[in-house]
Amino acid sequence: MAHRLEKDTMGTVEVPEGAYYGAQTQRAVNNFPISGLKPHQALVRSTVRIKKCAAIANMTTHRLARELGEAIVQAADEALAGRFADQFVVDPFQAGAGTSHNMNVNEVLANRANEILGGQIGDYARVNANDHVNMAQSTNDVFPTAMRLAALELAQELDNELRDLSDALARKGIEFDHILKSGRTHLQDAVPIRLGQEFSAWSIAIANNRSGIERTFAGLRELGIGGTAVGTGLNAEQAFIDLVVEALARETGQELTRGESLVERMQNMDPFVALSSSVKGAAVNLIKLANDLRLLSSGPRTGLGEINLPAMQPGSSIMPGKVNPVLPEVTNMVCFQVMGCDLTVALAAQAGQLELNVMMPVIAFNLLFAMEILKNCLHQLTSLCINGITANEERCRNFLDQSVGLATVLAPSIGYAAAAEVAKESAKTGKSIREVILERGILTEEEFEEVLAPYPLTTPGVHGKD
Repeated sequence: MAHRLEKDTMGTVEVPEGAYYGAQTQRAVNNFPISGLKPHQALVRSTVRIKKCAAIANMTTHRLARELGEAIVQAADEALAGRFADQFVVDPFQAGAGTSHNMNVNEVLANRANEILGGQIGDYARVNANDHVNMAQSTNDVFPTAMRLAALELAQELDNELRDLSDALARKGIEFDHILKSGRTHLQDAVPIRLGQEFSAWSIAIANNRSGIERTFAGLRELGIGGTAVGTGLNAEQAFIDLVVEALARETGQELTRGESLVERMQNMDPFVALSSSVKGAAVNLIKLANDLRLLSSGPRTGLGEINLPAMQPGSSIMPGKVNPVLPEVTNMVCFQVMGCDLTVALAAQAGQLELNVMMPVIAFNLLFAMEILKNCLHQLTSLCINGITANEERCRNFLDQSVGLATVLAPSIGYAAAAEVAKESAKTGKSIREVILERGILTEEEFEEVLAPYPLTTPGVHGKD
């Protein structure tokens, strides 16, 4: 590979010929071959937007020459359109605070801006990565601001997927609302419940998780950009701070505001901890949902088999005809990973010292990664699994007829002692509660069916009493 020589404050370094990044990015590539991963594109987009809006603000204050600023803005727009996607190359596990990531973006935009102005890549005579693209900024205020913008972008995408899942579960709740089945507590028979009630409860749980995530948005929208190195705003004009926040609000469509204390916005990772925790909370409920779906669809002959999940792929390399609940399974795996990411975020957030948390890159990686995989997983779960679930009504009815939980239902009608005798005979003989009741003549078929009317039986009240 052909190379060019670039010089920075530490000396010269070889950079691939034609690369839009420069010496500091190349040093990071050499120093941190850790994961083989690239930065999340939402983080790249957010950083590029900050550079674009900073250039606009600096042109407005007349600190940055318009010719240079417009070239930076054009380069940023090209990057936002995806032109330089392969040029953002710094491993997420990098030097503290994200300096390498910030310089990667600075160098790409500087080189492209110089090219726009008729210069050559690698010659920063007109547009300098530090002096112009990074004007009135520091990694220390750019990176946490980029984290906030990227987190908002992905959190809102995740919120949309959670909404779709909640809505799909609610629709199934309506579809299955007439189906009476045996409830289960401690994985043992309990009193009846409607299948629709189970789905509706899952829907409400996911809707509550959405509310928890949305409550974190306000903190993410308060920016510390303009705080520069330690939050005091050194080398950033007062007008610049307000202008760059206004420009970012227009650019992103978010209701962004300047943080009450730029020092605090730089020191603390609270908004990311809150969002990560809320995402973890959703993962906890999703694990419960996935496990319940696996239980209710288990079988098809030797399990519960009360619902059918859509068949997605062969389930075994040795057992012909086997089909597994692959979407709930992958949901569990993704949610376990999300919970691990949350722990990393919490550990990294408490590891900040004084004016800066240098662990921001690992917080950004884990938070964005968690939301990325969870939103993608939820899309598949909803579209390929939940929407196609069907109910085995006969199976639900058979289990209900055999459930000792019916004794509780019958007690108000036939008395506790008689109900207990029926339950004991059912357990001893293997006969269903229905069979014992009818054989003993305690109730007629019509009376028994009246007792098992789905809606009165599964709503508050004492069934069988006027």
